[in-house]
Amino acid sequence: MNTGKIRAAFFSAEPFQIDYVYGHGRRAALEKECEILPEIVTPENFGHHADFLSSTEAVFSTWGMWSMSESQLGAMPRLREFYYAAGATDAFARPLLRRGIAVHSAWRENAVPVAEFTLAQILLSLKGYFRNSRDYRSPEHFRENIGPGCYGETVALLGAGAISQKLQEFLQNFNVNVLVMASRPEHRRISLEDAFQRAFVVSNHLPNRADNRKIIRAEHFLMMRRGATFLNTGRGAQVDEAGMIAALKRRPDLTALLDVASSDPLPPESELYTLPNVRLSGHIAGSYHDEVLRMSDAMIDEFHRVRRGGSPLRRISESMLMTS
Repeated sequence: MNTGKIRAAFFSAEPFQIDYVYGHGRRAALEKECEILPEIVTPENFGHHADFLSSTEAVFSTWGMWSMSESQLGAMPRLREFYYAAGATDAFARPLLRRGIAVHSAWRENAVPVAEFTLAQILLSLKGYFRNSRDYRSPEHFRENIGPGCYGETVALLGAGAISQKLQEFLQNFNVNVLVMASRPEHRRISLEDAFQRAFVVSNHLPNRADNRKIIRAEHFLMMRRGATFLNTGRGAQVDEAGMIAALKRRPDLTALLDVASSDPLPPESELYTLPNVRLSGHIAGSYHDEVLRMSDAMIDEFHRVRRGGSPLRRISESMLMTS
C-alpha cells in the first residue's frame, strides 16, 4: 500500500515501554503522519517483518532498545532516521552511526526531572533540613543542627554532562558557589578531594564508565565539612559502598541521600536501610509517569523538524558517546 507517507516502526525489546513513553495520544499522532508497522519490533520478531522493514525509513524507540546486528541493519537499507525517546544511546548507537543513520535522543529532556529532584534536595540540604528533621524528636532538639543556608554557600557537582548542566542552570537562580568536577581527569579544574572538602553539598552525576567505578571512597566522606550532605542520583557503582557505610558510622553528622546504590533494590541485609544518617529513595529521580511524555514530545518535534528540512536539535554524534 502506497499512502505517500514514510514507513516507520517502533522498536523495543520491552514493548510495554513504547505504550508507556508514547502514550496519551503520542503514538496515535505518529500513526496519522506515517505508515507505521502495527506491531512493535523486538529482537525476536524482527525477521517476521522483513518485507515492511526493507522499506522503513524511520524508527521510533525508547528504553529497551538493543544493539542491532549487521544482518538486521542490512535488512533495513532505507533506514535514515532513528528517534530515541530516552537518554543515553551508548548501548546501541554506534552501529547505526557507522552506517550514516541519524540518531536523535531526548537526553536533555531526560535530564530535567533528575536535575529538578536534585535541586530540591540541594536546597533542603543547605538549610540542614534532613538532619534537623531527623533529630527533632523532643523539645530540647528544636532548631538544632540548622544548615548554613542557601546564600553564598558552596555546592559541588561531580560530572559535567546533561544533568549537571541543567542543574547548573537551575542553580543560577540562587546565590551559591557551584564547583563542577569534570569526569575526565584531563579536563578537571578541581579534584575529587577539593569537591568533598570545600562543598557543603556534594552531588554525584558521573557517567557510568568503568574508570569511575568505586572512585568515591571512605576518605572522601571523612574529609567532608561538619553537617555536610552527599547526594547520589548517578550510579551506585561509582561509590565504594562499604567504605561509605564505614565513614557514615564514624561521622553521624553527615547525611547521605541515595536515590541509587550498589543494586536496585538493595539486599535486605544492607546497613543502608538502618543507618540514621542515610535517606533512601527508590531510583525515582529520572523520568516517570507524566515526565516520560516530555521525551516522546521531543522526538516527535525532532521528527517534524527533520521532515521540514530544518536543522535537528538533538542529533547524536559518536564523539558524544560516553564523553560527559
